[in-house]
Amino acid sequence: MDSAIVLFLNAGVGNVAPFDSLMKVLVSDYFVPVTGSLALVSLWMTGTHETRPLNQVTTIVAAAAIGCANAITTIINNVVERPRPFVDNDLATGLFYSPTDPSFPSNTASVGFALATAVFLRHRRLGGVLYALAFCWGFARVYAGVHYPTDVLAGAAIGVVAALAMAALFRVLAFVPRYALRWLRLLYVA
Repeated sequence: MDSAIVLFLNAGVGNVAPFDSLMKVLVSDYFVPVTGSLALVSLWMTGTHETRPLNQVTTIVAAAAIGCANAITTIINNVVERPRPFVDNDLATGLFYSPTDPSFPSNTASVGFALATAVFLRHRRLGGVLYALAFCWGFARVYAGVHYPTDVLAGAAIGVVAALAMAALFRVLAFVPRYALRWLRLLYVA
């Protein structure tokens, strides 16, 4: 089923130039991560006297969730060596370079969904936009033949769980972000 979906989607590569151009932007290692990073920077810098510290804690939770999701994905990648779809199938390439690390789970999906979930817990609209970007990033990876759909689904699940775990951890250990923010304010960073 995984291969059938990839083959079906990848058959469209090269047929509609504007769509391929959009997919090249979305599949890249830059557009979604930079957009997500700018969202976190804007959260860090904005808000009223009451809401700004909450925004900054959201940014800390998001950064921790991304780190946690990335660590889990790396551990699984070292255990499960699933080849990329373009290795196992005859696919149209050219939208993205050929990564050499294992396909399962998708690191991009885990990072994108960790960021989106962490932000969504505090800011529904911005989190919704980040979820849409994470979904598009994962879809573009499948379209380009870089990941199987189950790679993206597993990565998304890891990202969501990592963000929920970090949010719960920082609720229990609420003094950690408060203490970090106190020191960052002394350095004029927060």
